[in-house]
Amino acid sequence: MIKIRLARGGRIHRPIYTIVAADARSPRDGQFLEKLGKYDPEEKEVLSNINVDGISKWLKQGAVMSDTVKSLLKKNKVVITL
Repeated sequence: MIKIRLARGGRIHRPIYTIVAADARSPRDGQFLEKLGKYDPEEKEVLSNINVDGISKWLKQGAVMSDTVKSLLKKNKVVITL
C-alpha cells in the first residue's frame, strides 16, 4: 500500500518535513517513491512546493493520505481534485 506522509529532515530542534509518497512498510525517513512538497513549521509560508498533480495522481492509483498531511492541506486551503 502506498501512503502520502511526512518524512522528517532538518536538524535538532529545527525540523523540516517533506511530503512524500512511500510504501507503507518503509521507515519514516527511509526510501520513498516521489517528493510531493515541503512542510516547515517555523516559516511564514508553512507549505511550499506542493505538487497537487502528483498528489492527485497517487490518490487515483489507490494511495492513502495520512491524517497529518490531510489536515495540513485542508488548513492551508490546498484543493486536491480526483
